[in-house]
Amino acid sequence: MYKLIAIDLDGTMLNSYGIVTQNTKDVIEKVQEKGIEVIIASGRPIDSIKTIAKEIKSEKYFISGNGAIIYDIKKDEIIYENTLKKSKILDIVKICEENSIYYNIYTEKEILAKSLNYNVLYYYKENLNKEEKNKTHIKIVEDLYKYLEERDEKVIKVTICDNSKLIFNSILKKVKTIEEIEVLEVSHMSRKMIRQGTEEVPIEYYYTEISAKNVDKWNAIEILAEKLNVKREEIVAIGDNMNDEKMIKEAGLGIAMGQSSPKITKISNYITDSNNEEGVANALKYIITN
Repeated sequence: MYKLIAIDLDGTMLNSYGIVTQNTKDVIEKVQEKGIEVIIASGRPIDSIKTIAKEIKSEKYFISGNGAIIYDIKKDEIIYENTLKKSKILDIVKICEENSIYYNIYTEKEILAKSLNYNVLYYYKENLNKEEKNKTHIKIVEDLYKYLEERDEKVIKVTICDNSKLIFNSILKKVKTIEEIEVLEVSHMSRKMIRQGTEEVPIEYYYTEISAKNVDKWNAIEILAEKLNVKREEIVAIGDNMNDEKMIKEAGLGIAMGQSSPKITKISNYITDSNNEEGVANALKYIITN
């Protein structure tokens, strides 16, 4: 009997338009009625996850920043955190600035960026369909290095993006020379959709996510599982990307989305449909009927 299900958001619970379908919400509710705890495990900042947790009626905990934060929803407080050191953040920003490559900074509450592009443009478009209180907070800052140098922001991750694989790989090598950080290995492009009037426009880019040492979703799940007295074999993890690798590999049941990278599908116990085919809902139906 499974007791805890950790589900990624982008590319997993959310479809390409950033929406949790009503069917998925209904199935999650049925799962929780059976006494199984459903939590979100995402790379997003706290406030961006809060609104989705409310949508799916997940009322106890969620994991933010790819495992950098465990958040207690009822107490409205962080119960665990492992954020990037200021010196490391500035080192990363310096490399990006010197090489004119796009990057953004995820703090606990918001995303800092110099312009609306790639993943930040996607969140901005997603915000247009949300009430103010439910939006992902985005702050545009002209001089990010100076802004971060003058403040003690708690940074959960840095995302670097580019549409050229050659340029992206070059920056990746430079970033990996920085010590005491985790650099996510992503070999495929991120593909998301936004609506421009009546047209559907794809957003495609190579990216990596950089966090503090020893940050990953599975570490956070283990901490939460101990608190909830849940065993490893009683945990289900559902995801699609390299930041989901360890939790899919280590959970009692690891489920990959249909459009996942080959490396993720290879280590999973079960492959569901894609995020645009309600793969999460179908996986959860499989769990509660088998």
